[in-house]
Amino acid sequence: MGSIPEAHTYAVGWGTVALINAGIAQGKDRSGFLWFIASLFLGPIATFILVALCPKQSPQPAEQ
Repeated sequence: MGSIPEAHTYAVGWGTVALINAGIAQGKDRSGFLWFIASLFLGPIATFILVALCPKQSPQPAEQ
């Protein structure tokens, strides 16, 4: 019987990490799209950077 190729499973997991990182980035008021792209290259390293090194951005005061 056919089994799922190991490379396919790896790619699905890497894509899932990228989506999770995009959600984390948006929760910290950062660009989800840019972090998604970065996560495709960095994977779990991007998760560490987001969680440990990127504080939530404070809201900018409205200009009057």
